[in-house]
Amino acid sequence: MKRILVPTDFSQRANNALKVAAQIAKKYDSEIYLLHLLELPLQLIDPHNEGVGEDLPESLFFMKLAHKKFTETFDKMSYYLEGINVHETVEFNEAFDGIMDITKKYNCDLVIMGSNGAEGLEEIFIGSNTEKVVRFSKVPVLVIKEEIPIFKIDSFVFVSNLSLPNRKAFKAALNFSKAFDVELQLIYINTPHKFKTTIQLDKMFDEFTKGIQFSASQFHVYDDRTVERGIRHASSKLNADLIGIGTHGRKGISHFMSGSLAEDIVNHVEKPVVTFRI
Repeated sequence: MKRILVPTDFSQRANNALKVAAQIAKKYDSEIYLLHLLELPLQLIDPHNEGVGEDLPESLFFMKLAHKKFTETFDKMSYYLEGINVHETVEFNEAFDGIMDITKKYNCDLVIMGSNGAEGLEEIFIGSNTEKVVRFSKVPVLVIKEEIPIFKIDSFVFVSNLSLPNRKAFKAALNFSKAFDVELQLIYINTPHKFKTTIQLDKMFDEFTKGIQFSASQFHVYDDRTVERGIRHASSKLNADLIGIGTHGRKGISHFMSGSLAEDIVNHVEKPVVTFRI
């Protein structure tokens, strides 16, 4: 975990994510790429300069303003950022595309983002950049909702339906747990709609963990009316500091009709959530 990307709009929620990133960076001697994205109006974009009008007076103004905001952030967060190599990064790009591009460009191992969540029509029709990054990122995404002055993971749960495609995300979660020196607890939520018997679940668990060093004592089954409710209750009962879940890159109408459990959890659960690509 050598490179951590933290997108920022200089809001309090972005600073909450930066505080967590700083604590992780100090522990693992990581670098932080603090990214601010500028989405310029179409009339200011220079089509002859790869779509970026960096030499235009307006773009220079926004660039200087961003650097001023960076300075204010560094001053405000000096206690947390002292001794950390922080790269001040400004890009002219749409938020989602810019985050994906910078993650790849600097080979970042982890993205940490702040989020307020989303509700109702905003969640369905507008969404958020955090949602999009969670859905498509190929590296783990840690989503922070509230300020966490001391970020410490004593209990980490990973929620899975035990399907074989989810094994990739589970393995990534196991590596993540080892990096943070915390034992991973695997959770299956049993709902009336898709109820499984103990015999079925034992077989599913054996197939899911085949070839993976993982104890059955770390596997828990919780019954609830919905998966989301089950995750809330199970994580509370286990005093989870962090919830892990796999996510996919489903697009278009299939995403609208089927939704994404990972995005629902990111939106509606206050605890930190880390997502892994299936």
